[in-house]
Amino acid sequence: MVLLLGLTCAMRVTEIARLLVSDVLLPNGALRSEVSLRAAITKGCRQRCVYLTHAQATEALDRYIEHRWAKGMGTEFDSKRFRGLTPTTALVLTHKGTEFELSGKRRRMGDGREETYLACDSLLAHVTKLYRDAGLVECSSHSGRRTFATRLVAQGNDIELVQRLLGHASLDHTDDYLPAAVKQCSPMLYDGVHEHWHHDEQ
Repeated sequence: MVLLLGLTCAMRVTEIARLLVSDVLLPNGALRSEVSLRAAITKGCRQRCVYLTHAQATEALDRYIEHRWAKGMGTEFDSKRFRGLTPTTALVLTHKGTEFELSGKRRRMGDGREETYLACDSLLAHVTKLYRDAGLVECSSHSGRRTFATRLVAQGNDIELVQRLLGHASLDHTDDYLPAAVKQCSPMLYDGVHEHWHHDEQ
């Protein structure tokens, strides 16, 4: 499910780790087709929208939500509201039913400034393992986003649209994504995840 959110929605792994149940589910339990990623959880603190319209991604989310309810992971008594999940809990939990830990990091920007940010190293490691298990040893946590961008451009979409969906501050950053992306075998990436996604409990 985590892989599919990257492939079909261009979400970063740490953004996925910080999603709340209420970000994705309506009170009546329906999946939101348009999810607003709050500025507080995105890289660069730029709010953007992602779209849960891919059939495999929504099916994987439904299965994961059912899994959480069955395991009693962050649940409430009323199964009709938010499908029984506590709306203020993280959507994706560890196998122990706890939220993934975030760690503070620092990086130097192109203009020399230092920026602090949060990263979810444990979920990043989980994503890397999922790719390895699917036989996609060259893939990283960014491979889903790169494949998402490549496919949109290949379908004739405007690069400014791709920039908005990726949440990049500049077109230069989006341009940097594409050359690396086309070197990857995007159809193989999609096929590998398609084959293995149902084994992903998270």
